[in-house]
Amino acid sequence: MAKSHTVGVLLPDLHGEFFSELLRGMDLEANRRGYLLLFSNLHAGSSQGVAALRAMRGKVDGLVVMAPHLNEVTIAQVLPPSMRAVLINAPGDVRSHSNIRVDNHVGVQAVVAHLRELGRQRIAYIGGPSDNIDAQERAAAFSAAAGESESALMRDGDFSVESGELAIRHLLEEGVAFDSVFAANDMMALGVLRGLEAAGRRVPSDIAVAGFDDVPLASYLHLTTVRVGIAELARRALGLLIDELADPARPLTAERHTPTLVERQTTVGS
Repeated sequence: MAKSHTVGVLLPDLHGEFFSELLRGMDLEANRRGYLLLFSNLHAGSSQGVAALRAMRGKVDGLVVMAPHLNEVTIAQVLPPSMRAVLINAPGDVRSHSNIRVDNHVGVQAVVAHLRELGRQRIAYIGGPSDNIDAQERAAAFSAAAGESESALMRDGDFSVESGELAIRHLLEEGVAFDSVFAANDMMALGVLRGLEAAGRRVPSDIAVAGFDDVPLASYLHLTTVRVGIAELARRALGLLIDELADPARPLTAERHTPTLVERQTTVGS
């Protein structure tokens, strides 16, 4: 069969620093390996995914799909077994395609341990969308690591700056006691910083703040966070797919990547 030397990329979104880093990593690897990329969105629900697949049919050799919001059933509907694909952060029970996942539990445990070592005893947590597997895993890991005392300090967000700012404003208005905030991604953490500044709270002397992902902006704002290595994760996913395309008999892969804590001024000060 003729090869197009083009890979389709399906992502939940195509804007924001996290996705910019994903695209950058894939573009670097595609250029190195002599492939072109074709991008599309894959929002919640299978109908749009099927439409994107139909549009790409015959134009791509395989797919890289970031699917933290899709369950095993939906992935099976969207991705036929005949289509070679590598998934990023899909549920762990997906066995139909190769899957690369971030170890969210390790990252969350590192942040909680770091805040405890600093003497922080009341950690507020701002989580992501309830239908997102990363958000689910991070919330569960926080509950396990922080214990029951912080369960009353868990609030919902949607991974946006605005939801982080709204959540911190509500916490402050409620008058509950907390000495630190852990947001489930960096964009919500940036919203937390903005909300604390507006309320006249000092970071980290009054309230320490940590995020998750280590998007490029996090270093400029001196945000303590969990480094996922977004671009490298994307490069690995694309490289793995191209290897599978070159060798159809290659076994499917299930990889788990371990993130690392990056301590900056929002928790440890200057």
